[in-house]
Amino acid sequence: MSDTTDATNTADTLTTLDVREIPPTERPPLIFRRFDALREDEAFVLVNDHDPRPLYFQLNFEYNGQVGWDYLEQGPTVWRVRVGRTAPSHKQRSIPLRPVD
Repeated sequence: MSDTTDATNTADTLTTLDVREIPPTERPPLIFRRFDALREDEAFVLVNDHDPRPLYFQLNFEYNGQVGWDYLEQGPTVWRVRVGRTAPSHKQRSIPLRPVD
């Protein structure tokens, strides 16, 4: 999981999204909104109280080929991950329920 984004964005210059005090059910929508707002080569640092590995898989499913993910700190009480967009945003494609004429 060491997909990388633009190396010029260091953790010191990135915005931080600390979700440790946010109720767990509210975290994923907040993180997805933050990721969705990123432009190509932008990133933020996610701070969490557990390994956010499942989020990595969710983001990759939704934004295939656009996710950079670099662990900056890995527990045992705090995880810090640099999350970035590595490719331009793509509009969601709709799948027709019937053949298009």
